[in-house]
Amino acid sequence: MASRPHVMIAGAGIGGLTAALALLQRDIDVTVFEQAPALGELGAGVQLGPDGTRVLIALGLKDALEAVVCEAERKEVRLWNTGQVWPLFDLGADSRARFGAPYWFVHRGDLHRVLREAVTARKPDAIRVGQRCVACRTERGRAVLDVEGRGEQTADFLIAADGVHSILRTSLFGEAKPIYTGIMAWRGLIPIGKLPAELQRPVGTNWVGPGGHVITYPVRGGAFLNFAAFVERADWTEESWSTAGTTAECLRDYALWHPLVRLMIEQIDVPYKWALIGRDPIQQWVDGRCALLGDACHPTLPFLAHGAIMALEDGVVLARCLQNWADAPEQALARYERIRLPRTTAIVLGSAANAKRFHNPALADPATAAHYVDVEWAPEKVRTRYDWLFEYDATRVSLEAESEIAA
Repeated sequence: MASRPHVMIAGAGIGGLTAALALLQRDIDVTVFEQAPALGELGAGVQLGPDGTRVLIALGLKDALEAVVCEAERKEVRLWNTGQVWPLFDLGADSRARFGAPYWFVHRGDLHRVLREAVTARKPDAIRVGQRCVACRTERGRAVLDVEGRGEQTADFLIAADGVHSILRTSLFGEAKPIYTGIMAWRGLIPIGKLPAELQRPVGTNWVGPGGHVITYPVRGGAFLNFAAFVERADWTEESWSTAGTTAECLRDYALWHPLVRLMIEQIDVPYKWALIGRDPIQQWVDGRCALLGDACHPTLPFLAHGAIMALEDGVVLARCLQNWADAPEQALARYERIRLPRTTAIVLGSAANAKRFHNPALADPATAAHYVDVEWAPEKVRTRYDWLFEYDATRVSLEAESEIAA
């Protein structure tokens, strides 16, 4: 392009802000449109494997994030009723040595704030709040974005990072069919001081059981324990993260679980609940000068801890493609889609498969439960399941390759 390109981004979530920062660092102008009237704290914990943390470190956010994250020592599996423990994999120094980056636990609000501050440090007026994006298209070689009540905005590119319920995905490609998984989730934060020492370690724990599982890990420098629990229930289908439940209802879902699980539930101030809705991976992200990013194009179940990481990776690969093919904009977006689509599809499918592993009926019977865990979380299976995820480097992945995922 003859002049400095301008990119509109719909959505100031983790993916949108990562893309904005990566683009600004490459001297590509950005305007972010966010429908919320203000940017505040949202969500709860996020796990960031080394494939995610290396992106954030490459973006220059290491110091800011180290002030708020917890670096994981390891992850472990525990049996739902007995509490028996199996090692999943070592992290800490091992993650740094094997994959060249740490494994972090972080509160979503802290990660979002650090990204937001980095974007506005480079361009103070980059983010426009109270801007609901309702449609987009390509017209005469330009991206056109329709902002409710504010008319049409134009730029060289439009990146739709407007989340799992993406209005712009529907505008470009039609409705994505939602599929209720039969699983609902609970989440909450627990002040770490209210818990026994056994639950205060910098460890990620996956309690597995018949029809449900529970994930815990510390956030905010170890001040809180993030609690996320999943249970097979057919009576709740609302996908919102902000619906408050009750302690009594959550306890009923885990009535026969280990006393430590029930203790954690009792210490949550307000347990929030939401239904898990699955969607098949879509195979087209780009239409002319418009492209999807993050949950807008690859919404995933939270069973591989990679939803946020995929958005981080998307943002960096997108920025690299727009920089490398500045004079061939359609080719730049096509490369972005071609590079990212195989990996994100594999993650979405792998995450769905984990639900069956975590909730297997064999875990109900003491005679079969331990053997099941021994087999399913054997070291060689764990390496096959996770190493290809952690080894991926969005900052260096070839932009020429058709795809770079594990065989």
